[in-house]
Amino acid sequence: MAHHGRRHACRSTLAAAALLVVVSGCGMAAGPSERGERAAVARQPIAGTAPTVPSPSASAEPSVPAEPSVPAEPSAPAEPSAPAEPSASPLALASSDAPLAGRIVVLDPGHNRDNGRYPSEINRPVDAGGFPKQCNTTGTATDSGVAESTVNWLLALALRDRLLALGADVQLTRQADEGWGPCIDERAAIANRAGAHLLLSLHADGAAPGARGFHVITPGLIEGWTDDIAADSQRLAIAVRDALVAAGLPTSDYLGEQGIDVRRDLGTLNRADVPAVMLEAGNLRNADDAALLTSDQGRRAIAEGLSSAVVAFLHG
Repeated sequence: MAHHGRRHACRSTLAAAALLVVVSGCGMAAGPSERGERAAVARQPIAGTAPTVPSPSASAEPSVPAEPSVPAEPSAPAEPSAPAEPSASPLALASSDAPLAGRIVVLDPGHNRDNGRYPSEINRPVDAGGFPKQCNTTGTATDSGVAESTVNWLLALALRDRLLALGADVQLTRQADEGWGPCIDERAAIANRAGAHLLLSLHADGAAPGARGFHVITPGLIEGWTDDIAADSQRLAIAVRDALVAAGLPTSDYLGEQGIDVRRDLGTLNRADVPAVMLEAGNLRNADDAALLTSDQGRRAIAEGLSSAVVAFLHG
């Protein structure tokens, strides 16, 4: 993916300006993990989110229960198209048993378990795509105290295993659910350095208890930053949305349009030079969504849907 000259200029200017900025608060209560603060960049309005919840202790494992522009109204999520048969092109030489052979997928489990213990580290400003934003946030949690970071981590592992079985080279932006970070700019940089075919950032929201459903966030157009990935990211977002609907998940009834939202304030997406989207897999403050996301069966269903979306996108 070619870099734009003005992107480097923007980043150099921002680096100096960011030293004068003080960023505070832990926001991404409810995904988007970086949704903690609104940047001084135009974006679509986002519904209110719940306050940040401290991450649980390391032993708190979830139990198994008994923003060019995206169309305002994406096509209705009917049955997703079947993954294309491998062709003779250099990017599609995989066999039917390994349709993702030769493809690099970077998974970004949002936040980290101990972010709240490192306020000075996560609150320091970084370049989020032409404007400063805090390095990271704590994320949200279920009412019973299961941290979003843990939900994101376990979903990433389930999806990683499925993608590996399909032949993909899978890399994660963090290697455990402990410690703090990495910062939002570094998460994008990991995918850029890897030459990834796509970046999928995994999150869960923290909205009002009555709100339910998933939504996929695609980067809005920012000249010099996302103009090289916006169109492909839109296509990826639609593939993810359609696959999760086919898997039986409801789209968000409180945010976005038919399961897709466009934002220009998320550094992980703005700094990416590869197609990138952020999934808010559900609302952890909603009992039904929380039960789904904290169960092995629910995560497996989501991971299966996401793996189908990756195949459909890369062979579409």
